[in-house]
Amino acid sequence: MNASTPARPPLHIKMHAADNVAIVANDGGLPAGTALPGGPVLRDHVPQAHKVALEDIPAGGAVRRYNVPIGYAVQPIAAGSWVHEKLLHMPDARSLEGLPIATVRPPVPEPLKGYTFEGYRNADGSVGTRNILAITETVQCVAGVTEFAVKRIKAELLPQYPHVDDVVALAHSYGCGVAIDAPDAVIPIRTLRNISLNPNFGGEVMVVSLGCEKLQPERLLPPGAIPLVDERTLEESPLDVVCLQDEAHVGFMSMVESVMRQAEAHLERLNRRRRETVPASELVVGVQCGGSDAFSGVTANPAVGFCTDLLVRAGATVMFSEVTEVRDGIDQLTARAATPEVAQAMIREMAWYDAYLSQGRVDRSANTTPGNKKGGLSNIVEKAMGSIVKSGSAPISGVVAPGEKARGKGLLYAATPASDFICGTLQLAAGMNLHVFTTGRGTPYGLAEVPVIKVATRSDLARRWHDLMDVNAGRIADGEATIEELGWEMFRLMLDVASGRRKTWAEHWKLANQLVLFNPAPVT
Repeated sequence: MNASTPARPPLHIKMHAADNVAIVANDGGLPAGTALPGGPVLRDHVPQAHKVALEDIPAGGAVRRYNVPIGYAVQPIAAGSWVHEKLLHMPDARSLEGLPIATVRPPVPEPLKGYTFEGYRNADGSVGTRNILAITETVQCVAGVTEFAVKRIKAELLPQYPHVDDVVALAHSYGCGVAIDAPDAVIPIRTLRNISLNPNFGGEVMVVSLGCEKLQPERLLPPGAIPLVDERTLEESPLDVVCLQDEAHVGFMSMVESVMRQAEAHLERLNRRRRETVPASELVVGVQCGGSDAFSGVTANPAVGFCTDLLVRAGATVMFSEVTEVRDGIDQLTARAATPEVAQAMIREMAWYDAYLSQGRVDRSANTTPGNKKGGLSNIVEKAMGSIVKSGSAPISGVVAPGEKARGKGLLYAATPASDFICGTLQLAAGMNLHVFTTGRGTPYGLAEVPVIKVATRSDLARRWHDLMDVNAGRIADGEATIEELGWEMFRLMLDVASGRRKTWAEHWKLANQLVLFNPAPVT
């Protein structure tokens, strides 16, 4: 602040009446000696987003936030003290036995009718929010050639096809040097297969292969995998593959020009497509958070959760994910399952991931980052409570295993690692056509394959990263907007972005993270 900027009164946020800690909301935190309105006098300087004890907490006593014990005091904590991770012993993970199963029956809200966007209707019934030519790669070995070809396609061919939004290479690190017949190898294979069929690609499947890789094109996309048919013969179109080891290729440029020739045929068909008015129920939205802080569960994620409920009421599909970031709230999730079968599917995914982490001799506590802790999150329990609220309050109607395609409408749990780019990759495979990403510490994350709406949890971040953040949810903490107002704002923004009327900042700058396939199988 400068001399002309009036100081804001001390602000702290308590999430539940039973909580014995609150977070400091002021930019820069609050100094020792500050009297909190209706609370104690600060004994320490407490950074922004960090916790302050509202009452004396004895050694061994529960530290409660969201009305959940996020830890137990390793020593007495006096009221007004800064409560950080070194003062807490983290609770054990909730057992997967004896969980409440489909016990929550919220009242059925009134459907939201009449909301639409302009999208691209596909032959299989799905709808794209963008019209993109995607070039699938079977193995990392071809990435350099494909990248070179894509640059030329964008420079020389794409201007001739004004109704095609972009050309992207689906580059990844899989395809060879892997135990491709191992049981868990199915995960990266079906992930890449389903990404190739994402609604934003219009069914135009084109593959670049090396020739000698383990993941052969026919294994990646076997007969029947592509649900579209040739418009003239009503038969399945043959798989379009450019094989770099083909003897017809003499020299590097021969390979590049072959990719370009094949791409042109796909561009011609994509260019004939036009947007049409479709109901909001055709949205498939993936929600995720990265670079989280203690404001994530106060501002951005609750607003996304409210928006999630709006989308579900409109008949859309919404996926929330990140196993380790919901594991400590598994009892909340199984209780909200629409059926016992959905609850058991969630338990099955959690148990699989517990075993996966155990193989590496870690547990869900390995999730939290230095940035999370600097942003006030003491441990994964606290982080999980703030992450779950992105899911809103609707019943959970289905579970998507890693790499699988989402089936059905409503709120789905897509089981993924919490890694931003792996989670985004798996949500792409599930069929998302729009992505919402909340952040408190800040990240320039983006995806080339779908629009990514980024939501800042704090006004300070939104001001500093004014040309990277699309929504400032920090206005909730500032008292300038309510969770409901931000939720509606995001809902309307999603319809505009899905229609192509608005571009996200990530699209504007063409910021895109690489696809990272989740491969729990061995690498040879």
